[in-house]
Amino acid sequence: MSLDELTEDVESAYGDVDEEQSVSLDRETRHELAMLSAAFGTEDTDELLRRAVHLLFQTTVDRGTLDFHLRQGYDVTYDEYLSGMTFEEMTGQDQYPQRDDERRYQM
Repeated sequence: MSLDELTEDVESAYGDVDEEQSVSLDRETRHELAMLSAAFGTEDTDELLRRAVHLLFQTTVDRGTLDFHLRQGYDVTYDEYLSGMTFEEMTGQDQYPQRDDERRYQM
């Protein structure tokens, strides 16, 4: 896969995400959400869910987990996705032909 395929998949997934998500919660998640709601003094659990997504995203970026999964699936990193070009394109390494080491020293 490539940077272009990642961009297409992100745009497709963005279009698939509705403004409002209906998520079924298991007992443990419901309890944890209720605890956070009580602790933060809010009845708006949607805000807590938004914060949870932001925190999960930031954590995966900080730990390198996002890059790991992107490299496995698309052979790019998050930084490459943000810049719109691969590391090879940024450094100009993709402009030079591959060396043929077998014929390199032949006269």
